[in-house]
Amino acid sequence: MTPPLFKKIYLFILIVTFITVGEKCAVAIEEASYTVIEQNGDFDLRQYAPHIVAETTVEGAFDKVGSEGFRRLAGYINGENRTKQSIAMTTPVSQEAQSEKIAMTAPVGQEKSGDRWRITFVMPSEYALDTLPEPVDPRIEIKQEPGRLMAAVRYSGTWNREGYEENKKRLLAWIEERGFRQTGDPVWARYNPPFMPWFLRRNEVLIPVDRQK
Repeated sequence: MTPPLFKKIYLFILIVTFITVGEKCAVAIEEASYTVIEQNGDFDLRQYAPHIVAETTVEGAFDKVGSEGFRRLAGYINGENRTKQSIAMTTPVSQEAQSEKIAMTAPVGQEKSGDRWRITFVMPSEYALDTLPEPVDPRIEIKQEPGRLMAAVRYSGTWNREGYEENKKRLLAWIEERGFRQTGDPVWARYNPPFMPWFLRRNEVLIPVDRQK
């Protein structure tokens, strides 16, 4: 039987390894650009800059659609696209024969779109609409997102509907308390890879708002 002390040391090393790997991933991944206008504990009011996303819509249960949408979009940024022009082979973007790998960014967004869910990847800021390669999968579209004022709440935990609903409720209460007006549907944002321990994950719910009641 493994001595209890060894188990504790092993667990400590494992946690430190996850934290180190997670921090390296966080540094390497570009995030959607925003300015924090107001901050209150776990809550932010942010002004997001215009940006480009690759999006796909998926029909199904809340807890299932994210995986399907992620798979499609991950395929696109990893080479399942038609390269329209030659680009420099520089980090973090690389190019292979007739396909282009696009750097991963954060967050992965999920929001309701009618009876389906819209899953999005933010594209790296170095790209424009006319320089991104065309997706091979017809279910993927490249779109320009306008700048938006967003209320956000940050939380850690597993990727489940319960956590999303609980924090959406908290955010809606904060929006009402601050006198903002909701102008769009909630977005569920995930920033970390699946191997990140649940207690270290950065998750957010974001809701478009304006300052008028």
